[in-house]
Amino acid sequence: MTQATAISFESVTKAFGDGHAPTLDTVSLAVRDQEFLAIVGPSGAGKTSLLRLVNRLDDPSAGTVRVDGEDVRTLDPVELRRRIGYVFQGVGLFPHMTVAENIGITPKLLNWDAARIDARVDELIDLVRLDRGEHRNRFPHELSGGEQQRVGVARAIAAKPRLVLMDEPFGALDPITRDVLGRDCRRLHEQLGLTTVMITHDMLEALLLADRIVVMRAGRIIADGTPRALMAREGDGYVQELMGPPRRQSEALRRLTNGEAP
Repeated sequence: MTQATAISFESVTKAFGDGHAPTLDTVSLAVRDQEFLAIVGPSGAGKTSLLRLVNRLDDPSAGTVRVDGEDVRTLDPVELRRRIGYVFQGVGLFPHMTVAENIGITPKLLNWDAARIDARVDELIDLVRLDRGEHRNRFPHELSGGEQQRVGVARAIAAKPRLVLMDEPFGALDPITRDVLGRDCRRLHEQLGLTTVMITHDMLEALLLADRIVVMRAGRIIADGTPRALMAREGDGYVQELMGPPRRQSEALRRLTNGEAP
């Protein structure tokens, strides 16, 4: 049975002004329903520009972007964004709102009743492994970076979206918190049956979390495959540069585990 397509980019180009190379250059990509896709590449590769087309923070200069088969340009941007969860590095919590109010903001905009919002907030605080009594009525400045990002994840999925976009969500966190949050996001992805698209500069993070990895450079897709396929890929070039550190780390850990000299 063929898996449904959640997002499709069909020969998408995004250009800003005449005489400049396009930020996105004729990109075609299909994201399957309930897939966890990681997009990696250097700064300026077009990763965030691609993500911004999905919820119409930008529109393509050419080509078509579809969500669940619908051309996003035919959809109301506000309604579209309320159907999509969005998590990004800066978190973006409203500083004057408590944790509960931040999590409940989208359901409130969708006119959920107060009892339903309260129940959903409690459910999500538990789901992202925070403590209701300790965190529910705190303000963002009273939270650690990892706690803020957990609230950001809870807010993104509060209205039960099927699609979640994540733009460098863990980049500002320490390695231990980053690892724990990454694994928790993967758990939520599976538990809730989400379609997740995550941008990251960290190839190891992509290898550990994603079902599939797309590598971008200069506005184009230069590689697309499973973590296993990319790890086994031979040859030279940028993709091999990206794969170098994870391979060396894996080999170093193998040697340490086997008691060999590093």
